[in-house]
Amino acid sequence: MLERFDDPYGEVPGTVLSGYDVAQICTNGHVINNRAESQPEHNTPHCDKCGAKTITECPKCKTKIRGYYHVPNVISLCGPDPAPAFCPECGEGYPWTEARLSAARELVRESDKLSENEKGVLSRSLDDLIRETPNTPVAALRFKQLVAKSGPLVMEGFKKILTDVIAESAKKMIWP
Repeated sequence: MLERFDDPYGEVPGTVLSGYDVAQICTNGHVINNRAESQPEHNTPHCDKCGAKTITECPKCKTKIRGYYHVPNVISLCGPDPAPAFCPECGEGYPWTEARLSAARELVRESDKLSENEKGVLSRSLDDLIRETPNTPVAALRFKQLVAKSGPLVMEGFKKILTDVIAESAKKMIWP
């Protein structure tokens, strides 16, 4: 992932990094260190927010999780990016994505103002909400209509569960 080379202009002493670093993220999706290879002193085996185990690679295909993108002679003042939802290699959801999807489905089951048919439609729509697909706008519309019927408490629960993994187009439609 990271390529190390000498600075050809002599402006930076030592080795310059180029490319993606590796991110360390807990299984609940808290970013621990987005520079796990170049700054391993910040790595921890467990999350300090929730105590969950931390990972640096996809559990399914073992591809390293992309972290900070190093550009020679450029310093970034931005904080870490949010945890990615899917592995770019195998396409599977990371553990935090799957956990949030599971929690959202549990919230659907708990909604007492929806019929069983509506609960099924809402639960099936969740997959298209967390992925940018041609069905995402349709899923967002269904979601918004059905969750409005469930009440503001359920809507707030979905917002807390899904905000970090929902597709940007769906997020803009649901929570403008």
